[in-house]
Amino acid sequence: MFIDGETLTIKDVVSVAREDAKVGISQRVKAKVKQSREFLEQLVKQKKTVYGVTTGFSAFGNVAISPKSLKELQSNLIRSHSAGVGKPADKEVVRAMMLLRLNTLAKGYSGVRLEILETLVQMLNQGVHPIVPEKGSVGASGDLAPLSHMGLVMMGEGEAEYRGKTMSGKEALKKAGIKPVELDVKEGVALNNGPQFTTAMAVLAVHDAEKLITTAEAATALSLEALNGISDAFDERIHKARPHAGQIATARNIRSLTADSKIIMPSEKATTLRMHPQDTYSLRCVPQVLGTVRDVIAYAKNVIQVEINSATDNPLIFAEDNTCLSGGNFHAQPISAAMDFLAVGLTTLGNMSERRIARLIDENLSRGLPAFLIHRGTRKGIESGFMAMQITAAALASENKALAHPASVDSIPTSANFEDFVSMGPTAARKAIEILRNAEQIVAIELLCAAQGVEFRGAEKMGKGTQTVHSLIRSRVPTLKEDRPLFKDVKEVVALIQNGEIPNAVKPFVKVFL
Repeated sequence: MFIDGETLTIKDVVSVAREDAKVGISQRVKAKVKQSREFLEQLVKQKKTVYGVTTGFSAFGNVAISPKSLKELQSNLIRSHSAGVGKPADKEVVRAMMLLRLNTLAKGYSGVRLEILETLVQMLNQGVHPIVPEKGSVGASGDLAPLSHMGLVMMGEGEAEYRGKTMSGKEALKKAGIKPVELDVKEGVALNNGPQFTTAMAVLAVHDAEKLITTAEAATALSLEALNGISDAFDERIHKARPHAGQIATARNIRSLTADSKIIMPSEKATTLRMHPQDTYSLRCVPQVLGTVRDVIAYAKNVIQVEINSATDNPLIFAEDNTCLSGGNFHAQPISAAMDFLAVGLTTLGNMSERRIARLIDENLSRGLPAFLIHRGTRKGIESGFMAMQITAAALASENKALAHPASVDSIPTSANFEDFVSMGPTAARKAIEILRNAEQIVAIELLCAAQGVEFRGAEKMGKGTQTVHSLIRSRVPTLKEDRPLFKDVKEVVALIQNGEIPNAVKPFVKVFL
């Protein structure tokens, strides 16, 4: 794919991050980059005062730098800010970060030489991945530490992963046939000034959250049948009377997944069977709750789509206007807030899923299902069935509640109080991913419980969509007839969520508007 700074999509980022798609830069981008560089060089020759180019950084922004030290200033910035700690970020996050930084440089507002972009292209295409510690950025002047670790490898320093092995950045570049760069004026600050580490995690989180919300609806539909649910709550008329887009979509999807079901029933029939005419909220209010999660994901997706094609450097070079301006586009607050919002939405998704799991295993609440979804008879009490699965789901749901505390409302001054309000974007993004992974496991447990439960009702009575989901689960995980370790079953179903098999299987039955 050709990177132009304008048209990158979330799908593009995922393909480069996870599928090692190759990248290049167009001739139009090369012309813009060269124009921007030429204008910057004119400013330097004219001895203009340009922050981060002819001055120091942050609190040293009022310190003039001698012409002979301008290059040293940039390389020292990268070395000094390579101060991250903690375990290395996943390779997919690093690749996404590199691509996003390449894309913002391709917009032509950074004043770097074309060589900088070409080196990033080579590293991505040859598989040279800087070792980037997860922690150490507050998302203020961008993700200074993570991006500096990237820049360090570009200089032939630091550490990198190449073909599955960790080695020095110098060795990795040499093995890949890539020449290290010697940073010139402004190129250090152009590499590390921006929230691309935060955004990289956010892109992957939003992409995976889209798969999860569709899967959560499928799990809900299966649970609705397993629990002899009431269909009235999903009637289109109810949701048109309160027309939130997510609510309408979720109700529509549940209706479609359970179409032709002989198990769920209208309230009128439930009354004749002396059942309560309304379900509890974990079933009846699914459109309102999961629909809200859909809207949250849509909001986060929109923020991230704007962000990945934005210029986040400082200062920015507007060569066509003969202007160089300092601003704050590096600040990660938009992404930080979106990730906190996403974290809250996914926590809610997991909370509601756990409540349905609890109802499925409780013989007093499940409308006739056996206790813990294991057979009755002479072995009652000997087999624990899905008892511990609900405990695991409860643990995950509770952990998510703690993780959902917003990071974006926090701030701590840095750089001698010059950077006095920060975003905590990387923390927000990391927490959102952790919550996402927990929620995937909760939904996987619900799918296992619901698939077991619906078999006691008669799987042949299921709706067309739920039959598809049930068959897919049973192709990987057998019915639980006697106690066995269930952790492998959960792993199998989580894989079906993460690799997109469940969302793809229900595509004929759902309309995903995100």
